[in-house]
Amino acid sequence: MGDDQPIVDKEGNASGETEVAGALSADAADRISAELQESTDKYLRLYADFENYKKRVSKDKEDLIKYANENLMQELLPAVDHLEMALRHVSDKVNTGLAQGVEITLKELKKTLQKFGLTEIEAEGRSFDPMVHHAMAQVERDDIDENMVVEEYRKGYMLKDKVIRAALVAVSKKPVKEEKSERAELQINMKEEES
Repeated sequence: MGDDQPIVDKEGNASGETEVAGALSADAADRISAELQESTDKYLRLYADFENYKKRVSKDKEDLIKYANENLMQELLPAVDHLEMALRHVSDKVNTGLAQGVEITLKELKKTLQKFGLTEIEAEGRSFDPMVHHAMAQVERDDIDENMVVEEYRKGYMLKDKVIRAALVAVSKKPVKEEKSERAELQINMKEEES
């Protein structure tokens, strides 16, 4: 071998070619590195979006399964209301066998609905909760605290943890003091005394 031949490294590249390629590859490496970083960031954002999408779809699927019977339950509630109303209006003159049949039917229907997650909302005697109660009237009562449910007009129901029908209730309020009328009487009495 003579001195005219370039020195060759292990990979078969001549040392002069390696230096030129090294200078060119530094710019290319920076550009490729920036592109790689940008692609990696895009991939990570896309992956995070996809994971969020999977979680959202999974939750929607769970909710769909959990509340699949909601429409059916809402359609059956008037039938439950009518059976309960029939039992409240039973008199002694009515055939007791018929009343017992209605009572058994109502009991079995409620048992079946409870099996699928339907529960009654407690109302009468409880503190008014606008999330589960719908106030239809206010009743002045001084024997109980203010904002207590004093009467239930229609039962409310929940399907698992979701209100499907709010209870219609009457809510207590403290009676308005009759100070104004007492003042008016006092003023009338004072005028009469002056005359």
